[in-house]
Amino acid sequence: MRRSVEQGHAIFLTFSGAMTPAGLHQSCLIPLVERGLVDCITTTGANLYHDAHRIIGHRIREIDPTAGDLQYRLARIIRIYDLGFWEETLLETDKLFSALLRGSEFQRKMTTPELHYLLGARLAQIEKALGVKEPSLLSTAFKHAVPIFVGAVQDGSIFLNIVKLRRLLGESFKLEIDVCDDVFEMGAMQHHCFGTLKKPMAVWILGGGVPKNYTLQGEPLLDQILGVPTSGFDIDVQFCVDPVDNGALSSCPAGEGHTWGKVSAESVQTGSIYVHSDVTAVFPWLTYALLSDPKMKRKGLRLYDDRAQALANLQREVNKRSRQLARTIDYVIAAPRGRANKPNKATKGE
Repeated sequence: MRRSVEQGHAIFLTFSGAMTPAGLHQSCLIPLVERGLVDCITTTGANLYHDAHRIIGHRIREIDPTAGDLQYRLARIIRIYDLGFWEETLLETDKLFSALLRGSEFQRKMTTPELHYLLGARLAQIEKALGVKEPSLLSTAFKHAVPIFVGAVQDGSIFLNIVKLRRLLGESFKLEIDVCDDVFEMGAMQHHCFGTLKKPMAVWILGGGVPKNYTLQGEPLLDQILGVPTSGFDIDVQFCVDPVDNGALSSCPAGEGHTWGKVSAESVQTGSIYVHSDVTAVFPWLTYALLSDPKMKRKGLRLYDDRAQALANLQREVNKRSRQLARTIDYVIAAPRGRANKPNKATKGE
């Protein structure tokens, strides 16, 4: 991780699991963004949603995970292992996002980085008005122009409120997430880093899940699907409890990822570290070590500011290869020998 900073890598951070309820955004992620050590984030919608509880005065507290979930449900207490909060916390947070998402700037088709940038701008205003001293991850990313991707956006409560608004308001509510453009944008951000900015790339993976693959698949998208040459991430650092031998993508090491074109040969040889551990136990200590070093600070790349340029550059590369790519969109299936001229019984006589 230190080498990622010292050698000027563009750093992509992915995190899954209940990181914001556990407080890792305040202790680790936000300080890293503020020091310019994180250039792009991929996470889950749940992490961004639960982060907003604190802004409107709700708190997440430690509870006994063995006390009985039937009793917790009767008491209207929501449990995330040993963390708990009142159900009213969810209901009020739903109201907050429903109100924000009805804003005029949201009434169009967009990608998840656009959605989260706009939400971050609104939350920054709310935090300032309320005098919030502990900012949210969304507002921090907005201030530092760090794009936030959510690969399974429909698998989170922010999107559930989009569903409600669509059904309640009908065609007057025009917000729509374009998942095709979203995937293209991830590829564009990575292409911009190594192609335009000429930066090597590092990925720091906290946990696994969709955020991990959504970030790493940008490289096969470029190289195998769009025909744009790339070598993959040069540094690959992972923290995950999953064993490698069960075949889960969360536990996929750099060598396996290299066979897909996700990480470079240099990463496999000298730039890959897989730490089999609980992220919540290990990452705070590593963050403390990094931030204790005054040299671990730099000007962030502010990739969101370059978003339009990155998208245009990658589209230009695709246009250059349009003739070559056109040969990849058809697949001819030969009929079984001896049956080429025999009509299908179901369509005989038509």
